[in-house]
Amino acid sequence: MEQLNLSLPPYFIPAAALLYGFIHSLIAANGFKHLIYRTLGDGAKKYYRLFYSIFASVTLLPVLILPVIIPDQTLYKIPEPLVYFTVFIQIASVLLLVYSVLQTGALQFIGLSQAFGLKRTDKLNTGGLYRYIRHPLYAFSLLFIWLTPTMTRNFALLYAALTVYVIIGAIFEERKLVQMFGPAYQEYRAKTPFLIPIKF
Repeated sequence: MEQLNLSLPPYFIPAAALLYGFIHSLIAANGFKHLIYRTLGDGAKKYYRLFYSIFASVTLLPVLILPVIIPDQTLYKIPEPLVYFTVFIQIASVLLLVYSVLQTGALQFIGLSQAFGLKRTDKLNTGGLYRYIRHPLYAFSLLFIWLTPTMTRNFALLYAALTVYVIIGAIFEERKLVQMFGPAYQEYRAKTPFLIPIKF
């Protein structure tokens, strides 16, 4: 398939990614959620997480398409045999990412538990991978993207913007977790590393 040639400057890529991150974070904010609840009624609580998951996935697609349709250039390729090792780490990252979602509760993570009234678990998860880092979902996602075998300028710009968004988003998420779990989360945060399983 011939690559589309869209005459946009490369900085559109991180700008679009950061705009996505801003909108994504706004919709996830408690203040915005409560505004929706007051406007649409308490029934909206059942479907909000599912709506959020679908909206976040659909609106991410244009951001992911931009690096493909804007003219690009290769920065580097991971050479053999090192690439086999990095691809192995990528595969392991995907598996650990799936495991992290399952630990969180996959149906609840997507919003299906809330929408269909299934059993929910609203307790602080400090076991499994969460014993070693507070945000395994983010950590393994970043590890996967930065080990891309062929890195181009456009994708490097996208990954840099997503990395900034993930770090800022995780900080704001932790504020909500402190509100939700109080001293229990503060104690967990004090003894568990952020994204890298090393305590500085």
